[in-house]
Amino acid sequence: MTNKNTEAERLAAPDHFQNWKKWGPYLAERQWGTVREDYSAHGQAWNFIDHEKARSNAYRWGEEGIGGFCDSREILCLAPAFWNGKDRILKERLFGLTNEQGNHGEDVKELYFHQVSTPTHSYCKYLYKYPHKKFPYAKLVKKNRRSREEPEFELLDTDAFRNNAYFDCFIEYAKAGVEDILMKVTVVNRGARKAKLHVLPQLWFRNFWKHNEKYERPHMKSMADDCVRSRSVRNGRYYFYHENGEQLFCENETNNQRIYGALNEVDYVKDGINDHVVNGKATVNPDKKGSKLAIWHSLSLRAGEEKTIRVRLRKKKMKHPFADFDAIFDRRIRECDAFYGNIIQKDLPPAHQEIAKKAFSGLLWTKQFYYYDVFKWLFGGPGEAQPYRVNPRNAGWQHLTNRHVISMPDKWEYPWYAAWDLAFHMVSFVDIDPCFAKEQLLLVLRESYMHPNGQIPAYEWNFSDVNPPVHSWAVWTVFEKDKARTGTGDTDFLEKTFQKLMINFTWWVNQKDKHGTHLFDGGFLGLDNIGVFDRNHMPPGITRMQQADATSWMAMFTLNMLRMALELAKTNKNYEDIAAKFFRHFLNIAWAMHHIGKEHISLWDHTDNFYYDVVEMSNGMTDRLRVRSLVGIIPLFAVEIIPKNLYAELKDFKVRAAEIIKSRPSLASLISRIEETNSKGDHLFSVMRAFRLEHVLKRLLDEEEFLSDYGIRSLSKYHEKHPFVFRHHGHHQIQYEPGESHSNMFGGNSNWRGPIWMPLNYMIVQSLRKYYTYYGPEYVYEFPTGSGIKMNLREIANALTKRLMGLFERDKKGKFHYHADTKGKNFSEDADFKNEHLFYEFFDGDTGKGLGASHQTGWTALIANLIMDMEGDKNHGAEDGALIESILDSKEQ
Repeated sequence: MTNKNTEAERLAAPDHFQNWKKWGPYLAERQWGTVREDYSAHGQAWNFIDHEKARSNAYRWGEEGIGGFCDSREILCLAPAFWNGKDRILKERLFGLTNEQGNHGEDVKELYFHQVSTPTHSYCKYLYKYPHKKFPYAKLVKKNRRSREEPEFELLDTDAFRNNAYFDCFIEYAKAGVEDILMKVTVVNRGARKAKLHVLPQLWFRNFWKHNEKYERPHMKSMADDCVRSRSVRNGRYYFYHENGEQLFCENETNNQRIYGALNEVDYVKDGINDHVVNGKATVNPDKKGSKLAIWHSLSLRAGEEKTIRVRLRKKKMKHPFADFDAIFDRRIRECDAFYGNIIQKDLPPAHQEIAKKAFSGLLWTKQFYYYDVFKWLFGGPGEAQPYRVNPRNAGWQHLTNRHVISMPDKWEYPWYAAWDLAFHMVSFVDIDPCFAKEQLLLVLRESYMHPNGQIPAYEWNFSDVNPPVHSWAVWTVFEKDKARTGTGDTDFLEKTFQKLMINFTWWVNQKDKHGTHLFDGGFLGLDNIGVFDRNHMPPGITRMQQADATSWMAMFTLNMLRMALELAKTNKNYEDIAAKFFRHFLNIAWAMHHIGKEHISLWDHTDNFYYDVVEMSNGMTDRLRVRSLVGIIPLFAVEIIPKNLYAELKDFKVRAAEIIKSRPSLASLISRIEETNSKGDHLFSVMRAFRLEHVLKRLLDEEEFLSDYGIRSLSKYHEKHPFVFRHHGHHQIQYEPGESHSNMFGGNSNWRGPIWMPLNYMIVQSLRKYYTYYGPEYVYEFPTGSGIKMNLREIANALTKRLMGLFERDKKGKFHYHADTKGKNFSEDADFKNEHLFYEFFDGDTGKGLGASHQTGWTALIANLIMDMEGDKNHGAEDGALIESILDSKEQ
């Protein structure tokens, strides 16, 4: 068996979580400050368990660690801890600011990088950077007590990393088998002087016994100087082997005395290892047993020196656990390289291959075991008292029971799934692990996730919040990409998701089109501060808002469902009937967006040639909110091509569609090309005719409006000098801001007033590619607007991709562009810093600086798809690349 097939064969195993995916990097990077762990009366999640309490509190619902590993039910956890001999606590978890402490919301204040992972996690590598100096916890909190007009104060703004006085801590895992986990921690002294570092590989049980009477406390016990046995009724026996070091044991139980001033239930509590190592206290069990274990290594490293610590966790005993250790690592690394060598095109520039590999690896590292049973959280488990809460969160979601490995947006800043984030993740995941992509999309449609009324849960802070309905788009995209890869579509997956999406579609129609006009509302729809006011809490006197984005998302949802129904109708003719239903839905929505009647202002403005939200007021008047934002760009996404052969094959649908148009020709009069075909005989279903497409693109591709050097802004730059003001029961204003918003309308990172967001840029690019597929090369537009340079839609899509790729390319100082304005020389001159990629949540609309969460590979991993799609475009000739390069070169000059 050759290396190039090894990882692919593992992925083909029928039940991943009983096989090679049973163990992985499923440990959260932050469990403290989450809703799940909040048992306060008034829902103060950030304060109930904060970073200071975390080392002493045994969590109820999950665990956390630095570069950690655990099984797919998080019964047993493995992660390292570090101590530089100066800090007052062990470095067991990542530090960051709470939403109330940060001037731009929650913010991790550590330097770490998800370097690589295979899809089965047969090999993983993580880098954590730890200063020689005392970690500046207090300074980071104090210095961020600043206004929203000022930037965040970061770890590199302190002197913690001065003169490169830090350790690189590489955490690596390799699997010898399904239940044979090898871990090594390699530390390198990057400083100019000798320094000491304590390294403590830790193994512990999540505290599942305290809240479930049927489980007794598991335990670990020293078997010899280099072996510990763990035993639990939930996962049997494991053997943990190590080289040298001192075994330290305690219990994963809360230190009630420290947190609450109450008696402890056991002698050696959770923070016992911390207190013993840091303060020399007798807080570890001398009998060498417990439910939490650390192997204490005290190292002294000369300048530039590196040392490695090796441990092994396996189901069966082994006489010589380290004899084949290095050989296994070498083999897994070769397999990892071979896997990505097959996935990522070899003719890509090496820098672009590296971006894609790091993006996919970060996506894999941000999987997390997520456990949350809302009923038990609200009312307590068997034999437990009901927690006291005033207005408890998610009280309407008592059916929700989540206990799965799920793709997270970011395991520190967003260590909980978000429905629309997850949809974007899977569009990237399908390229590296199609089975996982399909499993995840089905997961949130399960009866224990989806509400009985059909709503998909948003996120744990409020499952009832409304995210854009992108799930159907993700399902269809994953299906198409998987079909292109295998040659046969997974219609079983498509049908399963389609049935559940029918329920979700009905929820949207019933809940967000209450007037039955086919114009939808939905609140902020994930777009936070993009509106002139909070669309979830509109000013007095406004009775309704007809949202251009919500209505466009629903037009896209309808087209996705139509296209899926037509695909399923190829083998089950009954779906032709359903396809006709969605065809009519689409016509109704598209007509409503553009219809002008006696009591209605259309969402399309014929003066500005752009889409706007429309508000209805209690005095009977209506008005457009003339904010040029992504709200007016999202109609681009409602586009689908129906191939000639499919249209001809499904005769019943063809007849039904013709009857609908014949009976109500006005429905189709404003919609693109339903009855017409292109030269190939294909049909285009879109809310935009060529005229509207041309005018929306004119603004989209204008550098004085949406087009930035690094992608498409979320708000037009026009509003920088021309703020939009809406006067109705007060003064409401929105102004272009390229980076972090100065408004705290939504608290935290209220940041949609100008920055560049990868997911919606990706959808814009993909929509342009679809339009090109229909219109072909003869339809050309100015790029940029006013330049006089004409390009077809494929060339424009590639040019936008080049700009987005520019975020990850180096500037003249050697920094990646997303490090623009970053102080210090670490990311420009330090060879051990400057090659490490981060994947930010969003990017400054003018400079390209990375902002928000710094490890948001969840949706920023789409940069890998953009790179691969552009380079893999079979029609992408050399002339396209030359034209794009000439435009970029002229801009540089």
